[in-house]
Amino acid sequence: MSEFDEFIELKTEPNIGNRILAGLVDYIIIYVFFFIYIYTFGEPNEEGGYGVSGIPALVPILFWGIMTVGFEQWFGATLGNLLVGLKPISIKKSSDNSTFSGTDEEPTFGQSLKRHLLDPIDMFFFGLIGIITIKNTDKNQRLGDIWGNTIVIKTSELKKVE
Repeated sequence: MSEFDEFIELKTEPNIGNRILAGLVDYIIIYVFFFIYIYTFGEPNEEGGYGVSGIPALVPILFWGIMTVGFEQWFGATLGNLLVGLKPISIKKSSDNSTFSGTDEEPTFGQSLKRHLLDPIDMFFFGLIGIITIKNTDKNQRLGDIWGNTIVIKTSELKKVE
């Protein structure tokens, strides 16, 4: 039995439209929460806006973590990815780095955190950076996927290892 008998050989697709829609769903929810939270619990500042400081300023960051990393840990994908039928999975490279295989294994906490820490870069200029990297990498990965060693696939294509 080789080290890759337990893995599933996967062919990835860009799924650009679905990935954009999933990101929009996730970040619209996050931004709406941010704005409601800041206007509800924030204090007016000199520029005419509102601000939250101290411990209450951690709430939006925690909400972001729950909506991205937390959802991937608990449900296998963010809410947006669940709605469009996509799922991030861990990948393993062969010893010579010539091939890769995926498992139906959900990303670890560290992998999810890495994926989403790079969201601001991947989504820069209306997602242009993410789209370019997805279209130009052999595994259709954005920067966060590359750093997190994950790929995003359609849930319909994920088959359980028997």
